[in-house]
Amino acid sequence: MNHNETRNAIALTRVNYFNLAGLAQLYRKLGSATEVIAHRNNLKEVLPDASPRLLEAMHNIEQHLRVADAEMEYNARNNIKTLCLADNDYPQRLKNCADAPLVLFFKGNTDLNRARVINVVGTRHCTAYGQDVIRKFFTELKKLSPEVLVVSGLAYGVDINAHRQALANDLDTVAVLAHGLDNLYPARHKQTADEMIKHGGLLTEFLTNTNADKLNFVRRNRIVAGMSDACVLVESAAHGGGLITTAIARDYSREVFAFPGAVGAPFSEGCNNLIRDHKAQLITSAADFIQALGWETDFKRVQATRQGIERQLFPELSAEEQTVIEALQSLNDQPISQLSLSANIPISRLTVVLFQLEMKGMLKLLAGGCYHLYT
Repeated sequence: MNHNETRNAIALTRVNYFNLAGLAQLYRKLGSATEVIAHRNNLKEVLPDASPRLLEAMHNIEQHLRVADAEMEYNARNNIKTLCLADNDYPQRLKNCADAPLVLFFKGNTDLNRARVINVVGTRHCTAYGQDVIRKFFTELKKLSPEVLVVSGLAYGVDINAHRQALANDLDTVAVLAHGLDNLYPARHKQTADEMIKHGGLLTEFLTNTNADKLNFVRRNRIVAGMSDACVLVESAAHGGGLITTAIARDYSREVFAFPGAVGAPFSEGCNNLIRDHKAQLITSAADFIQALGWETDFKRVQATRQGIERQLFPELSAEEQTVIEALQSLNDQPISQLSLSANIPISRLTVVLFQLEMKGMLKLLAGGCYHLYT
């Protein structure tokens, strides 16, 4: 995206702050922020239902352009990418949402258009049960879909636990913030945020000097939902904030999942109610989640890749060598006499086969006379 278009797009984000869908509609209709500004004096012809507030703001565009200049300078100094709606690096899933932001600011190193993107949300009062659910979910998810990108909001509770468990399992994770990238809320999550910049990133639609106001948290939830394939609710009270994200996800036709909790547990009521009302699919593990989305091919592909690597690491095995390997896979650490029976190979021949496998580094003779297969 060229400098002038980026500058104009940033300026427009300040013009129509409270009518997100209207601004995106205008942008799409004219094809660029530059064209929107070029038509600022005849917007009624382009968009007949343009609000008086929008028309007035467009007449004062110069002050917004000055703010955009300052923002671009700040971003250049701090290694922050500006992603406009038409950019290839802009989250393409989000781009198709009616109220997508014209501009996103991103600090990080991951691809926001991964083949698999999920969000994990929930209460700020994550219980020991919720923490255990998150830990097990990500441990299993890493095995089943190791290239998935995890999105959340860096808030207390479920959000920060999701980010930390993603990092612990070598999964990239992105936090969508409710303020500008010149600040961090909550500040005590800075160490995790710094690590995420190297293994994921921080994303926001808000310019610098924007406070983390209540409305901004609601706005950022649409980005969390819109840039993901699926939404996972771990724990939520009956009227918890995570339910806002699940509702937006449903509006965007995204898959919604929830972990059930004990009947009467305060921070499982929201999850249980969604499941009861058929607004979320019940899952108890990452395997449930992967199967529901039809992502089993991820695991099969990873397995096939690993097998291919193994074949490259080790020479091709003869039929007899393969038979011995299979016998030791079934029961490791067998003496030669027992292995002769297991593999159905005479000892005189077996000693030669075992020596060949030792030379290939696939097994070793233990002190007690048993053969041990490296696994």
